[in-house]
Amino acid sequence: MIAIDGPVASGKTTVGRELAARLGYRFVDTGLMYRALTLVALRRGIDPRDGAALGKLAEQTEISIVTGPGGAAAVHADGGDVTADLRTAEVEDAVSVVAQVPAVRHAMVAQQQRIAEGGNVVMVGRDIGTKVLPDAAKVFLTASPAERARRRHVELEEGGGAPSLEDVRESLALRDTLDSERAEGPLRVADGAVVVETDGLAVEAVVDAVVARIGA
Repeated sequence: MIAIDGPVASGKTTVGRELAARLGYRFVDTGLMYRALTLVALRRGIDPRDGAALGKLAEQTEISIVTGPGGAAAVHADGGDVTADLRTAEVEDAVSVVAQVPAVRHAMVAQQQRIAEGGNVVMVGRDIGTKVLPDAAKVFLTASPAERARRRHVELEEGGGAPSLEDVRESLALRDTLDSERAEGPLRVADGAVVVETDGLAVEAVVDAVVARIGA
């Protein structure tokens, strides 16, 4: 098992997907699970700040991620495929709040650990090495704030409606604060993790560095 953590736009998903493909492992992006739960909550009219209701929903909602050819992931929750709606502005605005709820994180961690049973998985997120898979080979990806903002801005532009680069920088700074200061499963470098700075590196070069340093 390989756990990859890091802040938004550090390259976790792209690198994790490529690493899994190279090793023949399953790939799991846990961020999609939090987005799926947020979407279900919004559809049911649950306030993203209602911790009790969100915790109950998280315990009752089974979320599955199916990775198809080329690494594309289909996410199923609440009885259907929710993949197409996970990147909406509404979900984007609420997911950080939902992900802070301790009961939500407890339920998601339990699901993620079940998904990882059997090994041969690359799992990415923010508390994978510290909380979800503490016995996995651990990697922490990072990049400069400027590079992360650039990457995120490009991603949003490709989605058809990006805010200004400055707005993206401010949003990432806020997300970093929320992720690192939350009481449950905060973002931090796990003990024994390999730290890889991704600025200026192509995806293949980052994967090469990870493979070399964890001995995969």
